[in-house]
Amino acid sequence: MSQGALFDRPKRAFVINVDGASRGNPGPAAAGWVIRDARDGQVLIEEGLFLGDETNNRAEYLALLFALEDAMLLRADEVAVRSDSELLVKQMTGAYRVKNPGLKGLHQRVTRLAAGFASFRVEHVPREDNRDADRAANAALDARKGKHPQAEGNA
Repeated sequence: MSQGALFDRPKRAFVINVDGASRGNPGPAAAGWVIRDARDGQVLIEEGLFLGDETNNRAEYLALLFALEDAMLLRADEVAVRSDSELLVKQMTGAYRVKNPGLKGLHQRVTRLAAGFASFRVEHVPREDNRDADRAANAALDARKGKHPQAEGNA
């Protein structure tokens, strides 16, 4: 076996659905994300996290942030993110500027994480194509499950 073969591994590609949920804007909020293997669609992670009081847009960004952190832990090479948030998708693709001070820091952190993948793309999907992430976010919101410390302040 060549020495280079010790470090060769197949590319890891994931499809990630993200969603934020907020009851009130701001109000009690949660983030939800589902990570699937791009080859066979197997769900690797389905998670929701209660955030406390947040805006819906911050909940969307936090869902993306947490999902990308999980993808890094899974050693992802290629990531395709799907979201039903037009604002999030247009800001991440550069079609819209990030003007809201509460989103700027999150956008910067997500952009830095995204740069760590060999391939990263984000696309808008209809709400009905994002049901799993929506369900995860709403389940966490209903259960008030696991308030995350990164949700505090401007992250």
